Amino acid sequence: MASLKEIKTRIGSTKKTKQITKAMEMVSAAKLNRAQTKVQNFLPYRDKIREVVASISQGSEDVSHPMLQERKEIKKTGYIIITSDRGLAGAYNAGLLRYTLQLIEERHASPDEYGLVVIGKIGRDFFKKRNMPIFQEIVGLADQPEYAEIKNIAETTVQMFADQVFDEVFIHYNHFLSAISQEVTEDKILPLTGLMEENEEGSGEGTLNYLYEPDPETILEKLLPHYAESLIYGSLLDAKASEFGARMSAMRSATDNADNRIGELTLSYNRARQAAITQEINEIVSGASAQS
Repeated sequence: MASLKEIKTRIGSTKKTKQITKAMEMVSAAKLNRAQTKVQNFLPYRDKIREVVASISQGSEDVSHPMLQERKEIKKTGYIIITSDRGLAGAYNAGLLRYTLQLIEERHASPDEYGLVVIGKIGRDFFKKRNMPIFQEIVGLADQPEYAEIKNIAETTVQMFADQVFDEVFIHYNHFLSAISQEVTEDKILPLTGLMEENEEGSGEGTLNYLYEPDPETILEKLLPHYAESLIYGSLLDAKASEFGARMSAMRSATDNADNRIGELTLSYNRARQAAITQEINEIVSGASAQS
């Protein structure tokens, strides 16, 4: 059985750990609020681009673009995986990486059939350890990233699709549902067939008509790559909000566990102290009895 000094030391160290996890929970909560605000501010911008592209594609039957068309033969698939740079976020990274690895193993027989674009140190290290083909990587992003920070990797990924390095591109990330709930999500970024399907379903239902200058083909040539890049950036903002929610929940659980542990150690301390006092009383009584 541990001595009183050892138990007291454990109580002290657990209390210090609790202070750290509580502080980290509060910091994550503040970052979560800022991340949610950033997502909400970005969504109208992304939706407006989608609306303009939808109007062009619906209003001009002869307009087409390679980014809107499925390729007949899929030789190589690109995956953008968004993880965090740090741990202490519960199952935030583990669930996403397990999901991605399982899908790749099911879909592809060889590393020649796919390529990875990894955002986040944990994901980068995970795939490097398994010798999986990483085409691009970026680590050390700010907690509230600006578009300029991922502009190069987003542009390059879209260009790789245009150059037929990739025939389709998916993005994997944790979609934010609430502060305590995230959902591992796969979205198809390229080609933008999902956009065309939405257009067909929503055609004639209040789509705005625009006057184009110059011609629709030239506008699509500029807008579609930018729209695809905005989808990548929007997913990153969503993933960041999920990361802070997951970290806040993990730190709250750690704080609760520390409270429980402190209670258990305090009870053990009191019992040990009571046992020591009882033993001392018995020794005094025994000594007194021996002298009488």
